Amino acid sequence: MLRVSNLINSVLNGKKSRELGGNIIIWNFTNRCNLSCRHCYSYADPNSKDFLTTKFILNSIEDLKRAGVRFVIFSGGEPLIRKDIFDIADKMREEGIITYLSTNGLYINEKNVDKIIEKFNYIGISIDGIKEVHDRFRGLEGAYEKSINAIKLIQVHGGNAGIRFTMTKETEGSFYDIFTLAEELNVNKLYLSHLVYSGRGLDNLKMDIAKEKRIEFVNFIIDKALEYQKAGKDMDIVTGNMEMDAIILLEKFSKEYPHLKEEMEKRLKAWGGNSAGKRLGNINSIAEVKPDPFFPFVVGDMNRKSFDKIWLNDSNDILNKLRLTPRKISGKCKDCKVIDICNGGSRSRAYAISGDLWGEDPSCYLSDEQRGVK
Repeated sequence: MLRVSNLINSVLNGKKSRELGGNIIIWNFTNRCNLSCRHCYSYADPNSKDFLTTKFILNSIEDLKRAGVRFVIFSGGEPLIRKDIFDIADKMREEGIITYLSTNGLYINEKNVDKIIEKFNYIGISIDGIKEVHDRFRGLEGAYEKSINAIKLIQVHGGNAGIRFTMTKETEGSFYDIFTLAEELNVNKLYLSHLVYSGRGLDNLKMDIAKEKRIEFVNFIIDKALEYQKAGKDMDIVTGNMEMDAIILLEKFSKEYPHLKEEMEKRLKAWGGNSAGKRLGNINSIAEVKPDPFFPFVVGDMNRKSFDKIWLNDSNDILNKLRLTPRKISGKCKDCKVIDICNGGSRSRAYAISGDLWGEDPSCYLSDEQRGVK
């Protein structure tokens, strides 16, 4: 993910960029969900049964710590559907692991909101359009109002809540309205995700926005982040699954603050673009380990080997190739002069379209001039 606001603010204020100091794991604790979202990568099913036992999860936490995991994002399915989710969060926090919650918000209520705030440093709630758009996309009438009410409830109780929005053809009509909504709600973070072709996202490849629309949206996102910084507005703008956004950030930032161009470029190179398999990993609902939630291959099975032995295995060919900086990517990435910033983008999209895990990301929208080859 690209922490746009954090990078802008840290460079302008001469402070260190936010550093994770460890790996992030997105853990799908369940495949059960009360919604049926069209872009879901995990084929979540309300009628499925949980595979992972509480004991298995708790016993795995020390393995995560040994592998350098510092953050765990609780995901699903809908993670709040599990009755043991707070016990799991407690154990992680005892081991010094920071916990985030990714939820649709429908299970957040007056009875559990304080506990949720206590157990999770940040709560991201998915909003994929305004009212009817969100309800249609999420497959449940009334879901929008319930999710908005969850955000408000968290705020009233002093919690840290943000909006997560995925850009697709079905939701693009709400793109600009999402910013208005975020401003009205005064959320802490607005996370804008590009679509990755995996799970239902692969089945619905036609859902992805056009290249021209993507360029329009990314330019608006960066402009908004710069605008918020100038106005002193405390809203964290983050984009996900499209590391090429960093090139647009560099362009726009450099025009506004030419004397700080080199510093921003240095920080973007240190950030290093797509980090799947390097600083980011995924554990799915049956304990398979993948470089990211969308990745087409597993790199290990925690039912057979502990997470640390999987993640720290220096003979795993996929992990070794993913951890190269920059990666050796074919196609137009081969002669790209900014690959040391984006690191070639999504391997999942590349494989979904070309069948080549090390091919170019088909969603790259950069011009030859922006890639430094013209």
